[in-house]
Amino acid sequence: MSLTAFDGTIHARIGELGARVLNGGEISRTEALWLFNLESSSDILDLMSWANRIREHHKGNKIHLCSIVNIKAGGCPENCRFCAQSATYQTESPRYNMVDPEPILAAVDEAQSNGVAAVGLVAAWRGLEEGPMLDELCNAFGKMRETGKTRPDASLGIIKSQKVADRLKEAGVECYNHNLETSRGFFPQVCTTHSYEERLQTIHYLKQAGIKICSGGIIGMGETREDRCELAFSLKEVGAHVVPINILNPIAGTPFAGNEPLPPMEILKTIACFRFILPRQEIEIAGGRTVNLRDLQSMVFMAGASAVMVGNYLTTLNQPVEKDLQMLKDLGLDPSWDKHGFSDQAQGEAKRPPAQPEVAAVPA
Repeated sequence: MSLTAFDGTIHARIGELGARVLNGGEISRTEALWLFNLESSSDILDLMSWANRIREHHKGNKIHLCSIVNIKAGGCPENCRFCAQSATYQTESPRYNMVDPEPILAAVDEAQSNGVAAVGLVAAWRGLEEGPMLDELCNAFGKMRETGKTRPDASLGIIKSQKVADRLKEAGVECYNHNLETSRGFFPQVCTTHSYEERLQTIHYLKQAGIKICSGGIIGMGETREDRCELAFSLKEVGAHVVPINILNPIAGTPFAGNEPLPPMEILKTIACFRFILPRQEIEIAGGRTVNLRDLQSMVFMAGASAVMVGNYLTTLNQPVEKDLQMLKDLGLDPSWDKHGFSDQAQGEAKRPPAQPEVAAVPA
């Protein structure tokens, strides 16, 4: 058996960077990439410990729960290479047209009964423009808002104009999910039917309308650690309030079907690095956590996650909501989160003075 000598300089440097973020500072891209490249399990656990402190400082023991309803499935004209709903690929994913309002309201009732703060309506298409479909959706969001049971969210693709974004805001949409997916440089390896700039323009329209931004990405698509680091800083620049981290669940028939899964410790390290870069945002663990993390799912919160998607995903299954709620209870975490309060948490006025740990500074 070979033993690896303990490197105290790495331990101290992680502590220096963690203490800086905990006390309101920021880390540079170079420093963040150094964290992404940590290899030793002991160093990764050290990193996670600091990420957990940062999460707890800004979020306390509150965990944000959200769920989604797929209101139009399959047949999407975009060629995102991870997606089973793309019409470009032959998959077993279901296809159906726009659902009626009744199933949506039933999903809202179920979400409320499980303490879920937000329900997002998701559709497999290129995006939204003015017309009857926008009218129908605005009517659905209005009904959701009238119930007052959950926060009406949306993930409806590319927004074509400022007027569309304004209509969604007027209808009651509070938060819109539009993932950047990956770094600008790797994006052409993921999708070629629309551009990274179109995604940024959509986020701009939404922000101008006063809608909060939920934007994150997928890891495990073949991107490098540098790509993951760049994605985190891009999300910081666009001012995302909620940052979903999805882990690729390779689907038969898609170009990424043969991708090797990321090791669980690599996933947890990535979450922790995102928390260092985005200390006040809601970092949400979404698709792929069950199949990729298996028995380590509860460790996402120690790694800095403050939100989790519950219920099934768009085309794959999640573990039962009851199991997630029990997991949170066992960890001493509280899912009773104010459904309208994420903007304050994301923009981040710390609720208590920052800790002042004694950490030796180590030069980069």
